[in-house]
Amino acid sequence: MKQQDSSLLSIVKLTKLILLMVGLLFFTAVISTAYLLRDGGDKPIFSIVLPNGQEEEGIEQYQKKEFFIVKDTSGLGQSLEEEYIKYGYTLINETYKHIGPLADNPDMRYAGNNLACKNCHLDAGQKKFAAPYVGLFGLFPQYRGRENKIGTLEERINGCMERSMNGKKLPKDGKEMKAMVAYMKWLSEGVPTGTKLEGRGFLALQVPDRKADLGKGKEVYAKKCQSCHGQEGKGVSNDIGGYIYPPLWGEDSYNHGAGMHRVLTAARFIKGNMPLGATYEKPLLSDEEAFDVAAYINSHSRPLKENTEKDYPDLSRKPMDSPYPPFADNLSAEQHKYGPFH
Repeated sequence: MKQQDSSLLSIVKLTKLILLMVGLLFFTAVISTAYLLRDGGDKPIFSIVLPNGQEEEGIEQYQKKEFFIVKDTSGLGQSLEEEYIKYGYTLINETYKHIGPLADNPDMRYAGNNLACKNCHLDAGQKKFAAPYVGLFGLFPQYRGRENKIGTLEERINGCMERSMNGKKLPKDGKEMKAMVAYMKWLSEGVPTGTKLEGRGFLALQVPDRKADLGKGKEVYAKKCQSCHGQEGKGVSNDIGGYIYPPLWGEDSYNHGAGMHRVLTAARFIKGNMPLGATYEKPLLSDEEAFDVAAYINSHSRPLKENTEKDYPDLSRKPMDSPYPPFADNLSAEQHKYGPFH
């Protein structure tokens, strides 16, 4: 009888423990979801919490700390991890050669154009305000409005493969994916998880309260962009099949589902990085010039991505400058593409 009572007591205790754990998990899920969805957009699940009651001061200190120190893969050794990092660096710089149209093995041709990741992620992902990889590793898993779910870094990379590279997804457990992630993790060493570094993403832009002027954009392009990217936007090829200066439109450029096809995204990138010699500290174009030339570039034809109507299942989270339907409002596709956005 005593043995039965002891067994019953153990079962009761175990049941209480299980219920407590389920309750804690549910509470955590509710709080996390509320945080992730409170403003929309892209948010990391994790955030850094620093001790001694100095959270805000500490986070700000880390955000301003200089992590953008150019790292050279030539100093790496031959361990498995270091070999992955070096291969990831190679893939970022010569995407077209190893996993693109020029790959020797047809089964390895995942990218659909001859761009390289570094054409958008300048200096192989190490330049401020040029979509850097520095600190990126610790921002995933992350909620993304385009998919309306929490996604992994691997899924984010495959988003680029399908859109900017106009291709298809890499196997998530393949060598190439592991190498890219290893390289991004290496660039993020020392950056606390969840820290949004100063220099992440693109430069801020004061958006003009008007429709983009394609005529003025064409003038800016002719004066500031054409010498590198060509009158027809075809870019300048290198000697191994990629580009010194990438094409900005046409069949070998990013498709219409890419983030760079959004005028405001392109304008922010252009302001902080173009033309050659521009930096976030010393832009060479005004906000209005960047806005107009971004619109001019994206007014040209480019490959069309299939199934873009499935993007942003929750249309209230779709950016105003997303150029393809459906939309959550009654504004025209032209206004969504060229503005005004206010």
